[in-house]
Amino acid sequence: MKIDIHNHYYPEAFIKELENGAIPTLRIIRDEVGRKVMVHKGTRVVTITPPMNNVELRLRDMAKAGIDTQVLSLSIPSVDAFPPEEGMVFAQMVNEELSKISKKYPDRFAFFATVPLKAKEGAIAELSRAVEKLGTRGVILGSNIDGNPLDSPEFRPFFSRVAELDIPILIHPMTPAGNDSMNDYRLAPMIGFEMDLCLATVRIIMGGILRDFPNLKFIISHLGGAIPYFIERIENCFRAYPECKVHIQDSPKNYLKKIYLDTVSFHQPALMCAYAFPGPKRLILGSDYPHVIGDIERSVSSIQNLDITEQENEWIFSENLKPLLKLSN
Repeated sequence: MKIDIHNHYYPEAFIKELENGAIPTLRIIRDEVGRKVMVHKGTRVVTITPPMNNVELRLRDMAKAGIDTQVLSLSIPSVDAFPPEEGMVFAQMVNEELSKISKKYPDRFAFFATVPLKAKEGAIAELSRAVEKLGTRGVILGSNIDGNPLDSPEFRPFFSRVAELDIPILIHPMTPAGNDSMNDYRLAPMIGFEMDLCLATVRIIMGGILRDFPNLKFIISHLGGAIPYFIERIENCFRAYPECKVHIQDSPKNYLKKIYLDTVSFHQPALMCAYAFPGPKRLILGSDYPHVIGDIERSVSSIQNLDITEQENEWIFSENLKPLLKLSN
């Protein structure tokens, strides 16, 4: 069985609202080859593709790649680019549509809820509704919340509620800080997203989120950005800098080995770096479909071509994820 944890669905009504200027800092334009693209805060963040809201195209591509199930989620810019009240309206819209799809095709789709984290208590209420009434299997959060880091104290009550609900959290890149310097050569999606994931991951650890809520189950997208490569540097800085010990006293490695990484990389040396740490029991299949820099077919073949055991393949393709999603088979 193959379960794709990292892929995206944009309800058509949501895209239309963006096209109508619902977010003042976001425009939808045509790129050099005529494709519709979202430009957020001056930075190109998404190329709109037909399968983003076409289930039949999606099912066709899943069959071709050998993907059994996808866990649908909204992607950048999500709803935290809106004021809190509007973010709530759009989060509800997205969650209801994804819930309908997952209920219509229960063997093919599940979903992760979108929440308006800037709405604070509203985000907690929408998460609870998504779990208790809509059937979400988890929640997706941005690597920053409209510029605010995830370890900000105002988000602690939300993490507390996620811990109570015992659902996983997928961390997805958002428009990174300093994006003005990344507008040439599409550097934001190329490099900036990955660096923002690194910042978010280290803040989750150094900010004490996993210390305070040790049963939280984080899945960091894009193979953790460059986290597997930076493991020893993070550990060295923890030993060297007192600032790193303000909120935690335990080794960062002990927290990092609890975090899951999705396999959106498709590059075998990078995948083997993550195979070495945090290890095959912490890797989960992801495709980043249907973004133009995602690849549903290579998401599978890149794992099949690794020099690992068949059992480890099964862990990555589905077995690591099943208990997180509470799937029985």
